[in-house]
Amino acid sequence: MSGSGASEKAGVAATAGALDRAGVPDRAAGVSSGGPEMSVVTAFAGMRRVVETVFRAGCPDCGAEFELTASALMLAIGGSSRTTFYSFTCPECDSAVRKPAGERIVELLTGGGVRTLRLHSTV
Repeated sequence: MSGSGASEKAGVAATAGALDRAGVPDRAAGVSSGGPEMSVVTAFAGMRRVVETVFRAGCPDCGAEFELTASALMLAIGGSSRTTFYSFTCPECDSAVRKPAGERIVELLTGGGVRTLRLHSTV
């Protein structure tokens, strides 16, 4: 998966003014929407689905290249680079694949919603 990353990320933002930490319009911020306030329900009305993050990967056994969703991957973060890896099952040959994960890969996978297991030292 070196050189690969999230191929898609979806995001939607709709604001009608500044909000405080409780999500209430902040009138002290001096921001006026100039119109009716927009609720979350209104902002996301018509939205049918969120595009899931897809990761490109390859199988070292059969050589196939493919795309996997976050749910098809698992990330294990250990105390060192030798114990930090991601794994998946090859959709072509059904092999269990385990590859090392450096800092950038960890960042991409966690940001894309991949399940993460934190390994603890027994020492």
